[in-house]
Amino acid sequence: MDDRPGAVSPDGLHGSSGEAVSTPAGIVAPVPAGGLATLRRLIMYGLLFAVVVIAASGLGGLLERLFRTATTLVSGDVAGLALSLAFTLIGGPLALLLWWLVWRRLDDAAERTAAGWGFYLTGMYAVSLIIATTSLLDLASSFIGARDSQWPSPLANGLVWAAIWVWHRWMWKHPRKPSSHLEDVRAVVGSVFGLVLGAGAAIAALSALLDIAIRGFTAAASFEPWWFDVLRSLLWAAGGALVWWWHWFHEGGRRFRTGLVDVAIIAVGIFVAGITALGGLGIALFVLLRLAFDRTDPLTAPLEPLAPAIAAAVIGAVIWRYHRTASVRRSTPTRRASLLVTSAVALAAAASGVGVVVNALLAAAVSPLAGGATRTLLLGGISSLAVGGPVWWLAWKPLHQPRTADQIPPGRRVYLVAFFGVSAVVALITLLVIGYRLFEFLLSDITAGSVLDRIRAPLGLLVAAGLVAGYHFALWRHDRTLLAAAAPAGKRVIEHITLVSGYPPGTVDPEALARGIAAAVGGAKVTTWLRTDDGGPGPTPSSALPPSLEELTADAEAALGSVAARHVLVLAGPAGRMEIIPLAGADSRAPISGEPRRRAAVPGSQ
Repeated sequence: MDDRPGAVSPDGLHGSSGEAVSTPAGIVAPVPAGGLATLRRLIMYGLLFAVVVIAASGLGGLLERLFRTATTLVSGDVAGLALSLAFTLIGGPLALLLWWLVWRRLDDAAERTAAGWGFYLTGMYAVSLIIATTSLLDLASSFIGARDSQWPSPLANGLVWAAIWVWHRWMWKHPRKPSSHLEDVRAVVGSVFGLVLGAGAAIAALSALLDIAIRGFTAAASFEPWWFDVLRSLLWAAGGALVWWWHWFHEGGRRFRTGLVDVAIIAVGIFVAGITALGGLGIALFVLLRLAFDRTDPLTAPLEPLAPAIAAAVIGAVIWRYHRTASVRRSTPTRRASLLVTSAVALAAAASGVGVVVNALLAAAVSPLAGGATRTLLLGGISSLAVGGPVWWLAWKPLHQPRTADQIPPGRRVYLVAFFGVSAVVALITLLVIGYRLFEFLLSDITAGSVLDRIRAPLGLLVAAGLVAGYHFALWRHDRTLLAAAAPAGKRVIEHITLVSGYPPGTVDPEALARGIAAAVGGAKVTTWLRTDDGGPGPTPSSALPPSLEELTADAEAALGSVAARHVLVLAGPAGRMEIIPLAGADSRAPISGEPRRRAAVPGSQ
């Protein structure tokens, strides 16, 4: 070892003094503080996102121009070419430089698990997936029956953003720098996008087919064959289904047992799909009721929304059924949440139907001669009520409500409070609208229409909101009563005990006696005092043995069981004597009025 002053040995110890000083082998940058590191990540990942988008836009523009002109890049649009070149030649190198700086830091696990990296990966993955998928599907559908195919633009965007998607997926699943904690995010983003895209296109395709079957070929566009639109929609539906299958099955989205996947199932697969199915079914029933009872308009007018309604009902019901079955195989909270969400959607439809029915009945009472419009309004309310009511009945089961506290599932009270709150807000707003309409009617110089005609729409909504709020408030009070009855009864009334022990030292431990009395009465605060006299008047035989601690505790519990005072004085010993004296009045250590303080027994001498 070199003993020169200041020399450093290989193990980092100064040779002259022997003082242990850690010396790094190389230059290590100081670790930034938490706030500074977060700010640095925010700036770096934000810049990286922006320059990647800029470079992709410029490269896509150059490729589109190349596909359109083959050999001539400049074809009258010098500004567009200059912008694409600037975006590509400036944004591209900047994007690569920033990515290299970011990629070096990802050797650290803290960088890979940071929120900034997760947000960047998720955002860029979603943007690239959406743009690449829609561009490639647009490219494929442009060749179906198009005389002048516009393929260069979707082909250029599809190639560029597909490459960016593959690049970010590679980073996500890199063997040395994986972001495994974000795999469920990637699966949710892709599956939700594919499901929404595929479902919308499937509804459009089925709607076009049903429209041809219901209204005939005369309703179709005359510029091209009717099956062109159906084929394009089917192509988009197949693309969306492929994206959904890739993320849900291939990427293992259905196997993740995380809260994010559960939320996606409930929010999209059950809530959105349920609204789509019930809405389509309600419109279809409304059209059929109009055909049966309201033939004032030509036949083609009421039949127009029938095909889209049936398509939405069928596709929405299929998606809802699949995710409802998937939720049953998951955790118990997810299964209960799916039932509550289904009940909420159906109840909203039924409540809106009640409001429309009340509105229609009031309209009929005000204007008996306006039969056509009133009948149409009434049929709309009946259809909504007829669709939402049975589904709510099956999902909520109002005749099989909890009868004991153990039968109340978690989340039920939150659901009741949420529905009561929303209904109360709706009722308050409708009350304000009714008040405004009434004062407007009273203060207006020229009255147009009756008072009832002005307030019938908000009044119908008020009736529906009031019924929903009252029902859920009654259920909430019923559950609260069950929980209160099942709660353990308040055993303790005594809040404070002053124990005066007269046993000689070494016979009965006053602190142990205080702890036993506190436990016997349910944890009251016990203050211990020691007597310094001879134990009071009367003879005290010296031969008498003091009782055991268990006997004294049992005697105290039996004596205090019938005492209802908050502050009690207990005189114990000697010779097994025990006297219980209830005290009245205020005490600084044990308040008589106000909320009692539940404190653990802390015996001691004062």
